[in-house]
Amino acid sequence: MEKILDRFLRYVSVDTQSNEDSDTQPSAAKEWNLLKMLLEELQSMGVEANLDEYGYVMASIPSNIDKKVPAVGFIAHVDTAPDASGADVKPQIVPDYDGGAIDLKGVPGLQLKPEEFPEMLHYVGQTLITTDGTTLLGADDKAGVAEIMNAVQYMVEHPEFRHGPVKIGFTPDEEIGRGVVKFDVKRFGADFGYTMDGGEIGELEFENFNAASAKIHIQGRNVHPGSAKGKMRNAILIGEELSSLLPVDQRPEYTEGYEGFFHIISFKGTVENADIAFIIRDHHRGKFEAKKKLMEQAVAFINAKYGEGTAVLELRDQYYNMREQVEPHYHIIDKAVKAMEMAGIKAKIQPIRGGTDGANLSFKGLPCPNIFAGGLNFHGKMEFVPLESIEKASEVILNIITLFAE
Repeated sequence: MEKILDRFLRYVSVDTQSNEDSDTQPSAAKEWNLLKMLLEELQSMGVEANLDEYGYVMASIPSNIDKKVPAVGFIAHVDTAPDASGADVKPQIVPDYDGGAIDLKGVPGLQLKPEEFPEMLHYVGQTLITTDGTTLLGADDKAGVAEIMNAVQYMVEHPEFRHGPVKIGFTPDEEIGRGVVKFDVKRFGADFGYTMDGGEIGELEFENFNAASAKIHIQGRNVHPGSAKGKMRNAILIGEELSSLLPVDQRPEYTEGYEGFFHIISFKGTVENADIAFIIRDHHRGKFEAKKKLMEQAVAFINAKYGEGTAVLELRDQYYNMREQVEPHYHIIDKAVKAMEMAGIKAKIQPIRGGTDGANLSFKGLPCPNIFAGGLNFHGKMEFVPLESIEKASEVILNIITLFAE
């Protein structure tokens, strides 16, 4: 078998950053490169697989046991986040991590420090894979892709491994909230699924944020500053004022657990025009709706103060909390817990402070909790993943398949 480290490094070398400003699917043509690579790898292993016009790779491994058991699916996304570059990734391999700071050698003086990221100390003695400080790493979610592909290769090369029907799915555009918009659950053919898209080892999640995006255009008025009194409307300052109307204590840096937030993710502007983008998140549906209402009220206040049409809001729901869809099938959570125990891992059931393809899949009729992929500090240059966590995640996949076959 190809070593899982080599597989992971091959995948992160492919730039697959999705593009939230694109209307195509996949949103970026470069995502096809990894999708086609995965299709070819599956087919070369003798696995029935196809890649459709929307960028979904679907594969099916038939049962090799003589009784009917549920078909179980495993899903990961190939795209990386728009928050940081995913091009020309140069991973650093740090064997036998000693607990100290790690130099990110692509940027002089930049370090990954346990004083700032104390979770690093959980992995002393292990092999850490980091960035070089110039890009993100892409463990979100190419670690998940590698874990699934490693499990597939194991099943193919070990025909004695007993399993029921296994379904494999790779998706584009998860990072921009459009990962499974056109995913055909019926064609996929799984009764239950798991996304391999969580963080630290042991994470198991079946609750996620309700999510919305808010894009606001501010129309200002630019005149010469020497004669601006009573005439100029500075779109930059109006945008700042709008942001200040939202509660400071409901920003991501002040929230945890089940606490939701407003997160400003971009602000581009001149005196004449400004464009602001927020994401809105909350686990509780009522609080989520209240946050959206507060955003609408902030925009209405700006328009009342500066004139109708000064601020134009585009508010769009992205996904909802999967708990209501997964909880009636709690046995799939129990199986994941037992699969981790079989691998020597204590499951940590917790809410996702984010979202996965599994949320939308659950609402499409495929109950789909989320399992750790092993990475930490996703979406930025401080991202890292312990090799041992990737290996354990792939082991958990095989254990789940075994439990479904019993």
